[in-house]
Amino acid sequence: MSADFLLELRCEEIPARMQAKASEDMARLFSERLAEAGLKAESLTSYVTPRRLALIAHGLPLHTQAVSEEFKGPRTTAPEQALEGFLRKTGLAKDQLEDRDGVWFAVVEKPGRATADVLAEAIPAIIRAFPWPKSMRWGVASQTTESLRWVRPLQGIVAILGEQLVEMEVDGIRSGYATAGHRFHHAGEITIGGAADYVEKLRACHVIVDQDERKALIESRAKALAADASYELIEDAGLVAENAGLTEWPVPLLGHFDPDFLEVPSEVIQLTLRINQKYFVLRDKAGQLAPAFICTANIDAKDGGAAIVAGNGKVLTARLSDARFFWEQDKKTKLADHAKKLSRITFHEKLGTVADKVERVAKLAEWLANEGIVPNCDPALARQAAELCKADLVTEMVGEFPELQGLMGGYYALEEHLDSDVADALTNQYKTVGPEGNFSGRPLAVILSLADKLDTLVCFFAVDERPTGSKDPYALRRAALGVASLITQYNLRFSLWGLLFALAFDFYAKQRSPVRLRVVTNEFNKLTAWSQPNFNNGSNSEQLMHALNGIIEPQYHSELNRALSITVELFNFFVDRLKVQQKEIGVRHDLIDAVFALGVEDDLVLLLDRVRALQSFIETPDGTNLLAGYRRAANILKKEKVEVGIHPSYGFEPAEVSLMKDLALAEAKAVEFLEKEDYERVMAALASLRAPIDAFFESVIVNDPEPAKRAARLALLERVRTAVHKVADFSKISG
Repeated sequence: MSADFLLELRCEEIPARMQAKASEDMARLFSERLAEAGLKAESLTSYVTPRRLALIAHGLPLHTQAVSEEFKGPRTTAPEQALEGFLRKTGLAKDQLEDRDGVWFAVVEKPGRATADVLAEAIPAIIRAFPWPKSMRWGVASQTTESLRWVRPLQGIVAILGEQLVEMEVDGIRSGYATAGHRFHHAGEITIGGAADYVEKLRACHVIVDQDERKALIESRAKALAADASYELIEDAGLVAENAGLTEWPVPLLGHFDPDFLEVPSEVIQLTLRINQKYFVLRDKAGQLAPAFICTANIDAKDGGAAIVAGNGKVLTARLSDARFFWEQDKKTKLADHAKKLSRITFHEKLGTVADKVERVAKLAEWLANEGIVPNCDPALARQAAELCKADLVTEMVGEFPELQGLMGGYYALEEHLDSDVADALTNQYKTVGPEGNFSGRPLAVILSLADKLDTLVCFFAVDERPTGSKDPYALRRAALGVASLITQYNLRFSLWGLLFALAFDFYAKQRSPVRLRVVTNEFNKLTAWSQPNFNNGSNSEQLMHALNGIIEPQYHSELNRALSITVELFNFFVDRLKVQQKEIGVRHDLIDAVFALGVEDDLVLLLDRVRALQSFIETPDGTNLLAGYRRAANILKKEKVEVGIHPSYGFEPAEVSLMKDLALAEAKAVEFLEKEDYERVMAALASLRAPIDAFFESVIVNDPEPAKRAARLALLERVRTAVHKVADFSKISG
């Protein structure tokens, strides 16, 4: 026998942002509690409105099954105290235990229970343990910390199994058959007979309990209202969900505002409508913002909503008037003068003010332009854009709408008639780069975004403010992904190692300048060994200091060592972020490891070209077979010592001769095509080794009893491994 169970927890208004998660938590906690008692419903349906959380468990058994549980106890020779503890735990007497090979076992029979009794215990426990992000106590009971906590004061509980009331009490609130309808359309109580009539009885009292139904109603009605007025609704799923979370009987209504307000930037108007007022935004047939809005009422007004629209229109007019005032006031001050106020704002206690941050970014942006790292970028404009990049933070408009930082800077730059590229850079500095983003991609925007993110990463790592676990308060992971996206999206060719080191050293030495940055970076890049991402031993620092002799003064050698350490951490941090980014677009992380492991590449553009070519190659039959041959060779070489320089006097086997010839040819081609950065042809050259390697293993015994033969064959396998490693460390490739 089974029945449907209805649970409704009614309270004062639940914040819209908490409703979806609360509905999920209700279903999860309910399922977990029932599972502990051996119960499972055929299906669960969850509902949530501003005033209630509800759940229907369909096909719930009316009784739990009797179960038999077995417990292993102490040995029969154990002290009496151990046996007494086991008996207390199981509730049995000694003569009820079983002796199995000198060990006591207890078999406890648990009879079935009425599901109503299980629910009467489970529901209060769920209510008391409910994981609201924020909760409160209320009334006289709130004087003690033992009282119930809920998101808003809990007012009623409906718990009906079939047609039977499941009786329970939580903090003085008893379960019953009665609930409440719409706050304004239905003043009295509603008696619920069970799960079958719950949804329709509430609908008759102007409550739509299904949140998905409310969302669909709001969206379809809003689109229809917009179309009737020759407008188009700007779709916003988040706003639809929020309006559904604010209403139990949603009624979308169309209103208008003064077209003169459209002189204010459209983003300001949209934020005012969406964030402040929760209104939907419309556009006209030309794609421009329309002087109209759609609000969602919670009642069927007798006048068709005219008074509601008028009232909302007055509030909106006041909001838009404020926005227009901020716009006009901010334009009276030049961005450069706004920027002077940044010295009053602390960027970070260890990194100074926002003005200090701006100066660092300006020098770096100018240098990146001078060096041509971002092509076709005027160094003077790069510095100007960077010097103004945070100026709008002190404007009235951004103070009111923090979401508009950067964007407003671009608008104010255009109002001042500054270069359009400068305005574009200011507008785009916070935008997402990549196929899913809306970044403009103009050179000045690229250089400003790159300089800002690099400075943030180096500085926070330098003052020991790294991400830890899931915590990343300064969004450094996002900044690293942003840098990687800029480099790969816009084909920026430079040594990431060298640049990170130069920035870290100049931070510690407090000597940052375009000249020093250029010199240190150039000298650093001369040492190809420093491209290795995993160097950590102290002797390397001596090598670098020797190379930089006369450039870095002896008093800065301690700063040099600290900069090297930070460079290691930062580069590996970039590698980890790059793996995440590339994995999302289908690139295998083990192939990134395989290429990075060689330590010969820190140009991310070339590195990813190599990774993509490697992935294409590995997925072919030639690649699969070459990988298998490589692994066979590598496994042999792990076990055997390779002696270099032996020239055996015996006659080579034909398979050995063939492999040596093909290997020499493949090595030469691989080197040639690597220099040309043609990685597909490098892979093709390596693919030619597939057949001779297979023939070699089929024709000869590598570990020949004759030492000269064994040594020569091992040396040949070492050449195969070395040739393959010109592309990647194949030992890092999985599968």
